[in-house]
Amino acid sequence: MKPIVELEEVRKVYRSGSSRREIEVRALDGVSLRIEDGEFVSIMGPSGSGKSTLLHVLGLLDRPTSGRYLLAGEDVTGLDDEAAARVRNRRIGFVFQAFFLMPRYSALKNVELPLVYRGLPEGERRLRAERALEEVGLAERMDHLPSELSGGQKQRVAIARALVQEPALLLADEPTGNLDTESGREILALFDRLHAEGKTLVVVTHEREIADRSRRILHVRDGRLVDDEVLG
Repeated sequence: MKPIVELEEVRKVYRSGSSRREIEVRALDGVSLRIEDGEFVSIMGPSGSGKSTLLHVLGLLDRPTSGRYLLAGEDVTGLDDEAAARVRNRRIGFVFQAFFLMPRYSALKNVELPLVYRGLPEGERRLRAERALEEVGLAERMDHLPSELSGGQKQRVAIARALVQEPALLLADEPTGNLDTESGREILALFDRLHAEGKTLVVVTHEREIADRSRRILHVRDGRLVDDEVLG
């Protein structure tokens, strides 16, 4: 079986300033890694270490400057914006710290959005969105607006929106960062269940307590993968 993720010597370089005084920042500096189907992986590192850039490359939100990225065996390194958007919509789910819910849409309509972009018929969109919300425990909150939901409930809507696409890869960037302790525990318990069901999860976090819920921790520093810690 092919791994879900294969990175080969991936670099991401940002340049700013004039041609005379150009500043080069190596956000990623030769990262190589494999993530197998069904793994639960955390990415840790200090601020500015490159962990969010790594997640953005994995999610096709950013292109590497050099190197190679295979997603489920397919080379997606040089995809143009339109092709990358199609792959994201079909194969990658995102959960962000800030939720990014549409304030005037109900929970159900927010979860349906990725399927609208995919062009699925209204009936199928609604059915799949209802199932996704049921999966995260929000069957009774489908018609509520984001303003009527708690922080933990908003994050569960965001997770349902990611799951409705049936992605091969679920990516989360500090998913409990805006939540109180109890809501954070609920989200982590949901991630545990998704992992037990065979989902592939990659979570960026600065909290060791969260990383310890995963089975493997990638430590990033100065744009490099400095340790690959496998947990028992």
